[in-house]
Amino acid sequence: MTDAEATPGLATLTRPDHAAARDLVAAGIDSGALVTVVGRCTVEYEGRAASTLGPGERHVMLKPDGAALVHTDEGQQPVNWQPPDCDHEATLAEDRLLVESHRETPAEHLRVHFESLLHVGTYPLTDERDLALEGTEADLRERILNEPALVESGFVPLATERQTPAGAVDLFGEDRDERTVVVELKRRRAGPDAVGQLGRYVDAVERDLHAETEVRGILVAPSVTDRARRLLAERGLEFVALSPPGGRER
Repeated sequence: MTDAEATPGLATLTRPDHAAARDLVAAGIDSGALVTVVGRCTVEYEGRAASTLGPGERHVMLKPDGAALVHTDEGQQPVNWQPPDCDHEATLAEDRLLVESHRETPAEHLRVHFESLLHVGTYPLTDERDLALEGTEADLRERILNEPALVESGFVPLATERQTPAGAVDLFGEDRDERTVVVELKRRRAGPDAVGQLGRYVDAVERDLHAETEVRGILVAPSVTDRARRLLAERGLEFVALSPPGGRER
């Protein structure tokens, strides 16, 4: 049963099949939503130590900052967890949902194999406290407009919110060699969804301009996930670490 909501990115499934659950969890991870999965599962951890939890009904939470938590129905502490800055993935293993959270330094890997599913949800949460502390994308844009060299030396902003068939580009400009530059801004740690968005803007601008025009794409955010960094490299896109006023680069 699907409980579709009006809010973009908000969706829930009750007793879903594993393929539908995989699709929803993967979409939630890519969009930067808070993802929760409740069901009967086993848990494996490899890292500074190794551990395995046998079958049991548990609540798994994947946070957009990269943290992962595995809870039972008792106590306030998770029975297993991963810290922020991990990458999350959702796949199928033998037709059953497999949720993974891992990082490279130090090497840690959490695997949650689901036997059955009770509930899956994706929630695009916003914490007003974070907004106050970290600033907004508009603040980040103003910071760059006041000091374009924060993106790179020689960068010249030409327009903000430039419309394309793929949507509005946050910043449109040129580099020191007069090459077109498309800049996508994120006030928080950026994931694969931001890379996909930037790629669509670059493709749209390339179609609008002369066929031989070189268009660069630059993602500006406090930090990016490992998966986003790999996707940037694969697409030939770039990343600049920069936070809104009052934030901090990580």
